[in-house]
Amino acid sequence: MDVTFTTPRRPVEVTALFPRLAPLARPAIRLHPRPGSPSAHDSSVGGPLLWPADEPWPYCHEPHDQVSRLYEAYEVHVDPDFEWFPGPNPMVPVAQLYVRDIPLLRPPGQADLLQVLWCPFEHEPDLKPPTALFWRSSAEVTDVLAAPPGPFAVEYEEYVPRPCVLAPEQITEYPNPMELSGELREQLQDWSRWQAAGSGVDGSYAPYPESYYGSHLSLAPGWKVGGWAPWGLTDPVPRFCSACDAGMVPLLTICSGEWDGGTRNWIPYEDQAVARLGGDIESNPPGVQVSKGDHLQLYVCPESPEHPHTSLIQ
Repeated sequence: MDVTFTTPRRPVEVTALFPRLAPLARPAIRLHPRPGSPSAHDSSVGGPLLWPADEPWPYCHEPHDQVSRLYEAYEVHVDPDFEWFPGPNPMVPVAQLYVRDIPLLRPPGQADLLQVLWCPFEHEPDLKPPTALFWRSSAEVTDVLAAPPGPFAVEYEEYVPRPCVLAPEQITEYPNPMELSGELREQLQDWSRWQAAGSGVDGSYAPYPESYYGSHLSLAPGWKVGGWAPWGLTDPVPRFCSACDAGMVPLLTICSGEWDGGTRNWIPYEDQAVARLGGDIESNPPGVQVSKGDHLQLYVCPESPEHPHTSLIQ
């Protein structure tokens, strides 16, 4: 993609006001998916995968009829014309990321490509789409699968991402306020400290300055690699590798929009004119809605990305 996207500079240098945040800085790469026609040789969201012709396509083998029974148990309304598919369902491409574009990725061995797929159904017990990760060496794929199977059934069309090209941009993130120590949170709640930053701080946040940090300075919205977790639906929950018990780290955040009313200060300069016009296409190019508007964050083991990954909705 020839267009670049630039996150506006943060209104204050937060580590100058709160030096204890400096060691907690983490790099993240905003993917900035935008409508396009990616090929299998491009990084993309919802685009075609560089999938070997001789490798079986992944299927979701979970019993989809159990999803129907779960909805009935909780008396969730389901369109009467919707037909539940009980058998294995081909998984749907969600993202393809080349290390050349996303250098934060730490692939195993000689791999230089990450492929993410999911089943376009929300499965029990936590009603989220099951995901599959594949690391591979692009140089070893000499014969690309020409016609991958599409899903036999889709619970919500928002679980089939519209093809998007990417314009990766590296930024710096800081933890969600809920992940900070009590002492540091007390400092964030001290408005006099913020006043020291001068006119850069929005005075309307004086009654709740910690919210200013959370909205303007800690985590960027949208699709991204790395960074911190967007807690909110739950308190922070440590994630541990099931293979080696190492603390897991965020790999990919799959979001339901690039911005909303509370995160408009993160809108890239290049999008600000169109953002003023509103509209779902501008704020959510892939058209994805995770669990009615939340985030799905994938975690991997820092010791070995080949260990089983896990996911969490926030």
